[in-house]
Amino acid sequence: MASETDIETAAADLRRWLARQLEKDGWLRSPQWRAAVEAVPRHRFIPRFYRESRAPGVTTWEPVTPETVGKEEWLRLVYTDETWMTQFDGRDIDWADPKPISNAIPTSSSTLPSLVVRMLEDLDVQDGMKVLEIGTGTGYSTALMCHRLGSESVTSIETDEGVARRAGHALTGSGHTPHLLVGDGRVGHPDGAPYDRLIATCGFRSIPPAWLEQVRPGGLILTTLRGWMRSLGLVKLIVTGDSASGWFSEDDPSFMIARQQDAPESLGMVPAPDDGTVRKAVRGPELLTSSGSGFMAQLAAPDARFFSMAVDGGPVSTFLLDSVTDSFAVLAPTDGGWQVRQGGPRRLWDAIESAVATWEEYGSPNTAAFGVNVSRDQQAVWLGNPNGPQWPLPS
Repeated sequence: MASETDIETAAADLRRWLARQLEKDGWLRSPQWRAAVEAVPRHRFIPRFYRESRAPGVTTWEPVTPETVGKEEWLRLVYTDETWMTQFDGRDIDWADPKPISNAIPTSSSTLPSLVVRMLEDLDVQDGMKVLEIGTGTGYSTALMCHRLGSESVTSIETDEGVARRAGHALTGSGHTPHLLVGDGRVGHPDGAPYDRLIATCGFRSIPPAWLEQVRPGGLILTTLRGWMRSLGLVKLIVTGDSASGWFSEDDPSFMIARQQDAPESLGMVPAPDDGTVRKAVRGPELLTSSGSGFMAQLAAPDARFFSMAVDGGPVSTFLLDSVTDSFAVLAPTDGGWQVRQGGPRRLWDAIESAVATWEEYGSPNTAAFGVNVSRDQQAVWLGNPNGPQWPLPS
């Protein structure tokens, strides 16, 4: 397979195959979005990308280009249902001589198509609607929306100038001309308001107030809420004037956090060995990494992060540090259990154990049992119904 014509023919076949798979798996549910998947050339949007190496040891990413793996394998990978990385640490890649990358944080990607189309289906668009997209990324999802609604109905904001420029070239080359902006997605684009739908392909700690002002009453906001420890999940909110409410989805698709929402570089102050007060812990640090209890821990301690290390040659302890309030909790193993040492304005482990106990009282439900209320002044996640237990989102 060498000529451009051969590549385009093979790509069209692969798109049809991908659409059939997505439909069979239940992600593609409407003929309009199926037509978009079959029409939009994903290979134009990710001409080169990185995949995770299977080699043991430190996480390493290896470049995938037509030159490194061959055109056929490159094209096959493009049209598999996978997320491919396109940027690390906010820096552009030297594609003239791409090298494996280790010890780096992915900062831009092409999300797996099943999640892209699932969100687009959930967006519930109708002909003639205007959509604001937060996070253009490679431009692939932008192109799908342009195919479905027309370029004039789509506005997309990307925070990274280089990422936005490459997406713009790919979109133009594919015949799409949406309104593209470089800026802070939290601000939205008031000049284009009101929008019928807003979709965000990066995670936010809470719902930016500007979104409420720019989405019309009755319109939808679809975004991932996430914290500094983990993703909370995908929420679908209906806007009613200057407020919005809705529910989490049943599973937990995780997007990179919006760059303006990144955690501070410093984790916070590590407490001295005799700081704080000690008690027996009801639960150990596994709470932080299990799916349901981890969700509750993120709600209960929204400004905290954790790490584990051995202290003075002793056993491994888990440190939970809140860089906003300088609160801390340190969990250390004891005979037959754990003890926790806490200090600062917030008793972090008390709050987490309480939240997890409440969740268990409700039957340890999945995220679909949780909803969100958003107003100008406050935002909270609730369990069961809007009058149930609540945890405020960071402002």
